[in-house]
Amino acid sequence: MKYHQIDSTLFIKNRKKFMAEMKPKSVAVFNSNDIYPISADSTIPFQQHRDIFYLSGADQEESILLLCPDAPYEHLREILFLRETNEHIAIWEGEKLTKARATEVSGIKNIVWLKDFEKTLFEVMTYCDTMYINTNEHYRSAVETQTREDRFIKWWKDKYPAHQVAKSNPILQRLRSVKEQEELDLIQNACNITEKGFRRLLGFVKPGVWEYEIEAELIHEFVRNRSKGFAYTPIIASGKNANVLHYIENNQQCKDGELILLDVAAEYANYSSDLSRTIPVSGRYTQRQKDVYNAVLRVKNEATKMLVPGTLWKQYHVEVGKVMTSELLGLGLIDKADVQNEDPAWPAYKKYFMHGTSHHLGLDTHDYGLLAETMQANMVFTVEPGIYIPAEGFGIRLEDNVVVQASGEPFNLMRNIPIEVEEIEELMNA
Repeated sequence: MKYHQIDSTLFIKNRKKFMAEMKPKSVAVFNSNDIYPISADSTIPFQQHRDIFYLSGADQEESILLLCPDAPYEHLREILFLRETNEHIAIWEGEKLTKARATEVSGIKNIVWLKDFEKTLFEVMTYCDTMYINTNEHYRSAVETQTREDRFIKWWKDKYPAHQVAKSNPILQRLRSVKEQEELDLIQNACNITEKGFRRLLGFVKPGVWEYEIEAELIHEFVRNRSKGFAYTPIIASGKNANVLHYIENNQQCKDGELILLDVAAEYANYSSDLSRTIPVSGRYTQRQKDVYNAVLRVKNEATKMLVPGTLWKQYHVEVGKVMTSELLGLGLIDKADVQNEDPAWPAYKKYFMHGTSHHLGLDTHDYGLLAETMQANMVFTVEPGIYIPAEGFGIRLEDNVVVQASGEPFNLMRNIPIEVEEIEELMNA
C-alpha cells in the first residue's frame, strides 16, 4: 500500500465496539471483495471491502475476518484468515501479508491460512446460536453484481440452516458513522492531499486547457502524496457541462469566459475526501457568475451551522431548502408566485438545486450512517449546495467536509482550501 501503516489500536477499538453489540453466543464473518475481471486476463485494480478493513486493517484480497466473542477458547474469538503466501506468489504478485505482519497490522493474534477456514468455522459454529451476515443496506446501494460476500452468505446459510441469522450492517452503519480520532486524522490527510491538487490547478488553468489535462494534473499530485488517486470518479465540467450533475467524460476544451465545476478529491488509506469548487477559466469571474457563486457560498455557510448534535438529516435538508429559496429569489431565478404555488414534494428551489446538501463521509465517499437517527459529535459530513442555470450556460457547486462537534459549529477539514472569490482570483492571477 502507498499509505503509511495505520496503528492497529484503531482496528482493535473498532472490533471491540462491534463485538459489544453482538448477541450472546454469536459469530460474525466478513469477506474481502472480489478482484473483478475486465476481459481476457485483465482485472480492475483491487479495492478492499470497507467493512473488513474497518475491523481489521487487512487490505488484501481473499481475506476473511471471523469474530466470536463468546467462544470458550481465546484463539477462536478473533481470527483473520489469509491466502497462504509463498515464494512463487512473492515473485509474481509481490509481498503478501505473513502471519506476523498480519498481526502487526490488525492486532489479531490468531492468523490462519484460508485453506483451514471451513474446518475452523465448523468448530466455532458448534459454540454459537446466531450468525451475523454482512449484507449491503446502504440507502444508495444499487448493486447488481453478486459479490464475494453474497456468495458466502448463501453458502453459510445453506450449510448451517439451524442457526439464527442476524445482520451486521445496522451495527456497522451506526459505528462507522461516528469516527475515532485516528479516522479523522486520515480524512484530514486526504483533504490535505486534495488541497495540494486544487492549488496546483489554480496556476495551471487557462483558456484552451482541456478537462482531461486538469484531471491529469490532479492524479499526478494525488499519487505523489501517497494516495491511490481519486476517491471517486472525477467531475471536471466546464461551461454547460456543469449542469450535468454526474458529468465524467472530462473531454471538452475550457473556453474563455466559462466556469469549471470541479468535483474532485483524493483518498488516503481508503478514507475519502470530497471537494467541489467552481473556478473561472480566465482567472476572473463575471459579475453575474460572482453573484451566483456568493449565493451558493452563503447557503453552504448557513447549512454548515446546522450540522450539530440532535439534528435530523431529513429536517436539515428542509431548512437548507428555505435558505436556498431566499437566495434564488434574490438572484431573480424564481419569484414569490413560484414559491406560493410550489409542489411541497418538489419545491420551487429544486429547479436550480435538485440534489441533497450533505451526506456522511468516511471509508466510503457516501459513507455509512443511519439517516433516521440524529447527528452526533465526530460524524463527518459534506456540505455541497449548488445552483445550476442551463439557460445561462453555467453551474456552480461548492463543497467542504466538516466534523460535527459536541458543541458549536462543525470543524471544517477543508478550511485551508481556497473558496472565496477574491482568493481564487488572486491565486489564478499570481
